[in-house]
Amino acid sequence: MLRRLLLTLATLGLATGLAQAQTKPTLTVYTYSSFAGKYGPGKTVKERFEATCGCELNWVTAEDAGSLLGRLRLEGENTKADAVVGLDMNLMAEAKSLNLFAPHGVDERTLTLPITWSDSTFLPFDWGYYAFVYDANKLANPPKSLKELVDDPNGPKVVLQDPRTSAPGLGLLLWMQKVYGDQAGEAWGKLKPRIVTFTKGWSEAYGLFLKGEADMVMSYTTSPAYHIVAEKKDNYKAAAFTEGHYLHVELAGMTRTTKQPDLAKQFMAFILSEPFQSAMPEGNWMMPAKTPASGLPDAFKNLVQPDKALLFTPEEVQQNRRAFTNAWLNATAR
Repeated sequence: MLRRLLLTLATLGLATGLAQAQTKPTLTVYTYSSFAGKYGPGKTVKERFEATCGCELNWVTAEDAGSLLGRLRLEGENTKADAVVGLDMNLMAEAKSLNLFAPHGVDERTLTLPITWSDSTFLPFDWGYYAFVYDANKLANPPKSLKELVDDPNGPKVVLQDPRTSAPGLGLLLWMQKVYGDQAGEAWGKLKPRIVTFTKGWSEAYGLFLKGEADMVMSYTTSPAYHIVAEKKDNYKAAAFTEGHYLHVELAGMTRTTKQPDLAKQFMAFILSEPFQSAMPEGNWMMPAKTPASGLPDAFKNLVQPDKALLFTPEEVQQNRRAFTNAWLNATAR
C-alpha cells in the first residue's frame, strides 16, 4: 500500500512538473543567423535571459538584417515575432514605416555610443565602424583613405557584399556616397576592375578573403579582435581611412502585436543589462551599446578608432537608397 501511494505521489509530481514545463511562456525573437548560430552570442543570451524570466526564448532566424526586414514586411500583423534583434540604423526608417513596433520603454541615457541616441521605438544593442580588413603579412602598405583605395588602378583587390542583401554592403554604398557624393558612380567604375565579387552576405565575403581570394574585405574595425582572441593571430588589421569610417548601429525592438507584452518589455530592458552587453564583444564581435562595468576585453582596446563617424540619417537612407543602389548597379553591371 505504501509503495503504491509513493508511486502515485511520484507520478502526480512528474505530471505537475510536466504541466508546469508545458505552460512556461515562450518569447519568440527574430534575429539574423550568425547571431543565433554556433559562434554567435545567441546561446549565451538565451541562457542568461531564461535564468531570470521563467520563460523560454525561441530564436527564429533570417540571413541578415535586410532579410529580417523583408520577412516582417511580408508577415505584417500576422508576424510571430515578439521582439526583433538585428535590424540596423540604415533600415530603421523603413522598419518604422511597417507600423509593427511598440515603444521599448528603456532608459537610453546610459548608452555609450559615439553619437547621441534618442528613439522610443528602437534600442541599440551594439555598434561598430565599417572598415576594410587586410592581412599585414601580405599587404605591407594598405591604402590610407577610401579615395586612395578607389583611385589607384594598381591597388589591392577587394571582395565586397551586395548592398541589396547585406548590411556591410549597404554600409559601403553609403560610405561611398558620403565621400564621393554625385561622383559615387564614377568611383564605383574605377574600383570595379579590382572587385573580385559581390557576395550575398558578410560570411561568404570574409571566407573568400581568408582563402586568399582578395587582398582586402569589407568588414568592421572590430574584426581583428576575433583573430586575436580566437586564433591568437595579430596579422589581420583594419585599415584606418582619413575621411572617417561609416558607423554601424544594430537595433532591437518589440512588436505591438506580441502576445507576450510583459516578457517582451522584460527582454528589451535585459538588452542593456550586464549579462547581455558583456556577451557582445567576444560573442558578436562588436562594441557593446553600453560598456559593461568590467570594461572591454583587451583585444578591443587597441583597435582602429576613427576620427570621424560618417552617417546618413535613417530618413535620408530611406529616401535615397534606391537612387544610390541604381548608381551602383549602373557602374558595376557594365
